[in-house]
Amino acid sequence: MSLLEDIQKADQTKFQKLGINSYAQLALLIPHKFEDYRISEYLREGENQVIDATLEYISQTPKTLQLTLFAHNLGYKIEAVFFRPKPYMMRQFIQGERYYLFGHVTCKAGRCQMSHPQKITAIGDIVPKYKTALRTDVMQRLIKKYLTCKALENEGIPEKIAKRVISLHFKSSSSSLTADESSQNRDMYALKFIELYDYMRALESKRRYFKAIRRLNTDWLTWSQTLPFKLSDEQISAIKDIQRDFSKDVSAKRMIVGDVGSGKTMVILASALMAQPYRAVLMAPTTILANQLFEEADRFLPDVKTTLVTNKTEKKALDEYTFIIGTHALLYRELPEVALVMIDEQHRFGTAQRNLLDKMLRKESANPHVLQFSATPIPRTQAMIDSSHIDVSLITKTPFKKDIDSRVIARADFAKLLQHIRDEIAQNHQVLLVYPLVQQSEAVNYQSIEEARGYWEKNFENVYVTHGKDKDKEDVLLEFKERGNILIATTVVEVGISLPRLSTVVIVGAERLGLSTLHQLRGRVSRNGLKGYCYLFTYQKKSERLDEFVKTTNGFDIAALDLKYRQSGDLIKGDMQSGKRFVYVDMAEDEDVVKDVRADLKKRQSIKR
Repeated sequence: MSLLEDIQKADQTKFQKLGINSYAQLALLIPHKFEDYRISEYLREGENQVIDATLEYISQTPKTLQLTLFAHNLGYKIEAVFFRPKPYMMRQFIQGERYYLFGHVTCKAGRCQMSHPQKITAIGDIVPKYKTALRTDVMQRLIKKYLTCKALENEGIPEKIAKRVISLHFKSSSSSLTADESSQNRDMYALKFIELYDYMRALESKRRYFKAIRRLNTDWLTWSQTLPFKLSDEQISAIKDIQRDFSKDVSAKRMIVGDVGSGKTMVILASALMAQPYRAVLMAPTTILANQLFEEADRFLPDVKTTLVTNKTEKKALDEYTFIIGTHALLYRELPEVALVMIDEQHRFGTAQRNLLDKMLRKESANPHVLQFSATPIPRTQAMIDSSHIDVSLITKTPFKKDIDSRVIARADFAKLLQHIRDEIAQNHQVLLVYPLVQQSEAVNYQSIEEARGYWEKNFENVYVTHGKDKDKEDVLLEFKERGNILIATTVVEVGISLPRLSTVVIVGAERLGLSTLHQLRGRVSRNGLKGYCYLFTYQKKSERLDEFVKTTNGFDIAALDLKYRQSGDLIKGDMQSGKRFVYVDMAEDEDVVKDVRADLKKRQSIKR
């Protein structure tokens, strides 16, 4: 039963206005403060307090309303002042009547005053105040009516956590309004736990299970021992994860996330081999990538009948092939039955394209196994959260250590940079210059490609230029790979073509890019053990982000660093985008809380089974 089905009809619109659909989300809307309506017999300096007072005299000027009161609980007179009073305020007070007023009392030279006091009735209570889409009194009533330990426990929240968060909404007369650091830490842990639990539970509910078209179990280990290199432990671990998926009747849905150069291609090839003698399809976002993957398959899977499908390849029947590699051109071909679908750099395809491929290959009662591959590292915390929605394998290390010097440079370093570029070209190495824009813009204080290219073309030979809107960018990249010295581009080269001679990348206006994007660009160099260099050009005198980046080489650590500066997006509402997802959880710091929530969810799943 959903929250809206469970609550009274008269209150449903209020919950909709709050934008919540679980008791956990209601519990997270904690008060921003409490007001102490207990009557004190002494003046509380620097605090709001209640006075029990008789109104002795009223005076008014065009700009003020002044009340002379005798505060019975304090034993002396107090003046209450309202500046620019509204007409209703005059009707609120009658001389000779007794009132409870809440406000800040200040005394100077024996004269005490209270500015703009609030008339109250809830004497003796500690009252929570909320900042939500509802009035605070309406919110108070909803919380009292619906927020209980039982309601939270029914949603799976552990009793101890439920009690802790509920205590943040209710303070008894004996409660202290100030908490020590240890108590605050326990409160924050409970809020983070509930926020993550509700989020991961919602992700879990979105996951769908389908019968697999085929179980797949072809041996991959013998093949791996024939390779001219040894697979890394993490590559083997990812392949074993996939092997376990393939052995089940349920269609696999797994994402394999690997750092730049971590060897995801070999995991792809091992997966295609395990699908034999049934058919596997691999969709890549660009013709260059599809070609590279086809060449690798041709080299390392000589006994598997493989073909390439792009807009430029000849159309032919695909039935005789058991490994079909292609671009989005696959979406416009008649595909035979497929047991395994793999999508490389899946985030670069639109949701509509992925859904179209899914519909094309799905049978009435069964689905192919689906593997998604990404070269954009994510924090381990995010991987654990994502695992509620999709199985995740991480490849955090590269087969060989990259030797890349990274440094931040400024205008004063330009002469040295030029000499470095000349030295690298003299060794038959290549250089990549990444500019922030194609054309000049007043909003960006850096040269664009169009402004800068003249200088480089005049002073260097074999300079190539491309960008995201260039229809011929793939041809330009292929020609540069063979004959170029310098490539001027935008972040179009962030992922994609392998350039074994590329030794240097210079990123202009580096502070404008996220650290994960900088890491992807840096990953273009030193692909085959070549000494690499990454220069971050900036006009900023000091950048803590960039200084941290140049000290860090692991993509997963970079992704965690990135979270310190840019909060991650929302999986439930749609594709991952930059934007705040959590109120209490810090994705860069709260790995332990994520582990606890994940363990609790798994435990409850096993009890249900």
